[in-house]
Amino acid sequence: MQSIDSTSQWIVLAHILRPQGRRGEVLADLFTDFPDRFAHHPRVWLAPAGFADSKTGDPTSTQQIEVTEHWLPVGKNAGRIVLHFAGVDTIEQAERLAGKEVIVPLTERVPLDEGAAYISDLVGCTVYDGAVAIGVVDSVQFPSSADGSRRIEEAAPLLGILSPEGDEILIPFANAFLLELDVAAKSIRMALPEGLTEINRPGKQLSAEE
Repeated sequence: MQSIDSTSQWIVLAHILRPQGRRGEVLADLFTDFPDRFAHHPRVWLAPAGFADSKTGDPTSTQQIEVTEHWLPVGKNAGRIVLHFAGVDTIEQAERLAGKEVIVPLTERVPLDEGAAYISDLVGCTVYDGAVAIGVVDSVQFPSSADGSRRIEEAAPLLGILSPEGDEILIPFANAFLLELDVAAKSIRMALPEGLTEINRPGKQLSAEE
């Protein structure tokens, strides 16, 4: 998935994969839970991959553009989005957009309901299991199907936590485990099942029950 630096001035809404259709449409991985925002706020920017994560990205490498149409495909591309941009009307023009990210300024992100959080807010938070600090979130991953073609909507996101020992622990960001989320204090307090942090160290996998 796309991780977002917590100090970035931009957020990534989608990552363009390839043309989809004959009129310049593109297929993209979707990184927002608010796809309808493209109808109400069609202005976006296109940028090279990694631009939103970089503190030294060249602003001249971005392109302001408007989304004229969008829809959510079904079947093998479920969980992705099809976008059509103003002025992009051919397959050849769409091909030139492959690999770019669809971004907007941090100030234009959609307000969330109480208790929810953006990925950019989670990255950099210290995660506690009770009173014990187990590490700092350095990525958030969304489980996908075995072939990687679609996101599993019903599965909880996984927090990639960098432990004091330097390895990564994957912890489900599930309400059943969450005690307190304090974005301002960069703190996530959880009550994890016994042994979960050891099971989810590198080389270990979650079973269906976990």
